[in-house]
Formats: sequence, C-alpha cells, structure tokens
Amino acid sequence: MHLSRDVVLLITHSGDFFTIDKVAEALSKKGAQPFRLDTDEFPLEVQLTAHFGKSQSYHTIEYNNHFISTEQVQSVWMRRIWEPQFTQELAPKFREACIKESKATLDGFWDSLKEATWVDNLERIDYASNKLRQLRIASEVGFVIPQTLVTNKAEAAREFFEQVNGKMVSKLLTTLSYSMQANSSFFLYTSTVKAEDLQDAESLRYCPMVFQEQIPKQQELRVVYVNGNVFVGALNADVYAAAKADWRKPGVEVGAWQHHQLSEELVRRLQTFMGRFGLLFGAFDFILTPSGEYVFLEVNPIGEWGMLEKDLDLPIANAIADSLLQTDK
Repeated sequence: MHLSRDVVLLITHSGDFFTIDKVAEALSKKGAQPFRLDTDEFPLEVQLTAHFGKSQSYHTIEYNNHFISTEQVQSVWMRRIWEPQFTQELAPKFREACIKESKATLDGFWDSLKEATWVDNLERIDYASNKLRQLRIASEVGFVIPQTLVTNKAEAAREFFEQVNGKMVSKLLTTLSYSMQANSSFFLYTSTVKAEDLQDAESLRYCPMVFQEQIPKQQELRVVYVNGNVFVGALNADVYAAAKADWRKPGVEVGAWQHHQLSEELVRRLQTFMGRFGLLFGAFDFILTPSGEYVFLEVNPIGEWGMLEKDLDLPIANAIADSLLQTDK
C-alpha cells in the first residue's frame, strides 16, 4: 500500500508500545499518516532501497505491507534505534559485518530525510547526550548541579568520597551495550557508593566513572520538555526507598506520580538550556531538596514519558505530534 505525501516517520523498535501508539494516534487525529519503522526488523523484515542517479537520488522503504519514499516524509520522530535482530541461521562470523552494513544503510536513509522536520535531529541528540556537556551548560544557564567528579584514578575517588562526607553516588557517562546490561544493574543505574566499594577501586584505571555528591531528596522530578511546553511528574522520595538512588530500576515500587508546577524562572532556564542544544524534546531528571532547591541531574534527549501521560493524563503525545506537524523547521 502506498501512503500519501503527509507521512510522519516514527523510528522505534518492535518491543515499543504505549508511547509510540499514543503519538501515532495523535498524528492520525490531526490528519497525518504515521509510518512506524521498527529498526530491529531491518534488514530481515524491512526492505530498503536507495537509488542514486546523475540528477537525483531517492530512497524507498517497505514494511508491514506499506511502502513509502523519502519524498513523502514531512517529519520524523526519533524515538529509538535498535540493532538488527538476526536468526540463528546467520553464522556468528558474518553477524558483525551484517550489523555494520545495516547500520550504515540506515544512516544513509536518515541522511536522505534531512529536509524533513526532526524531533530531534540525530546530530543534536548525540551532541546533547554527553552528560558532562549537560552539566556545564546547566550550570551556565543557572541550574544548581551536584558536585561531580569524573575520574579513572582510585585515589581521587576516595578523596572525593571524604569531601562529600561519604554521601556519594556513581553513574556512567554512556549507556551499556545490550550484552552488558543483563548483569550490570550496579553500573547501569545510579548507585550509592559505600566506603568498601572504594577500598579496591584500581579497576577505575580501565574505565573512568562519574561520582556525585548524594543530594537529599524530598521529591524526584521527571520534567518533559516539548517545544516550549513543560510537563512534570513528581515522586515522593520516601515511598520508593527500595530504589536506593534510582527510581528507574526494574521492579522498584515508586508509588504514585503526582502533578507538580515549576516556577516561571525554572521554565525559562529549561527553554534556554534546550535552545543551547537546539532540541525540541528532552526528558529531565531533577531533585527537589527538603529545603526547596531544584537540582539538575541530567537530560535524556530520547527519554521516557509514558508513565506521566498514563498516570497524570498529561498530553505529551499530543504536544509531540504538534511539534512534528509544525511548518517551520
């Protein structure tokens, strides 16, 4: 089936649900044609062809009996890109080469969509994903940030632990590969650091880590920014003590999300921060301290927000759909 010219490409993976469906539904209600592309299904279930000639080039893509060319795509929602999923029929010695070629082919497809409106542009997402850059710019626009140390030197980590009176957490600057995630919850999520963890920390020489002062929490906030609109969900810190330092760990009972209002000043800082990165979307994590101070932790340019729409009925999907259909780029 050929779709019309007002196609909105939704880049995701086959295990995605709720958020992707809500955005697709919102787009359909506004008269657009959502086209879901599950990146893990390429190349086995998705057919992609690129034509390059003397005067023009175009790409076509076929998936789930739907067929589009790049000329039809007016906008793109960059939700998730996953690695190809191959069956056991493919010998392991060929798997890495096939993954590499598939990624390169998709990169060419994304490039062919450079005239479309993106939420958000891949280069800007990559630029904004550096957590040290985030901390620098957050501080420059006026947010309070935690004392932070990044080091591959064990002695420096121990000194910082003393400096923050033993109230310290660790995190990574990047996400782990899928194979590492299965058994690495200590490293995957923000974790509280104890003195004994640092007694034999010489392995830091192989892999630097981020250490931050542990901020006292009254509430943790997930702040979703969509093209100037701000949606906030708050969790009371005392209702998810099992999470230790991170409510995002699987299986943690986080209690009920609550509505929360940010001051106009904080919203202005968010707008300035997002302007510095050129992003339309971001999912922020803040801590509200018992003294009423808002502390910036990080922003995820493709972060989760489904729980806020589901539990608080916040119209985030509709705001994303509006951003995808805006005429100015």
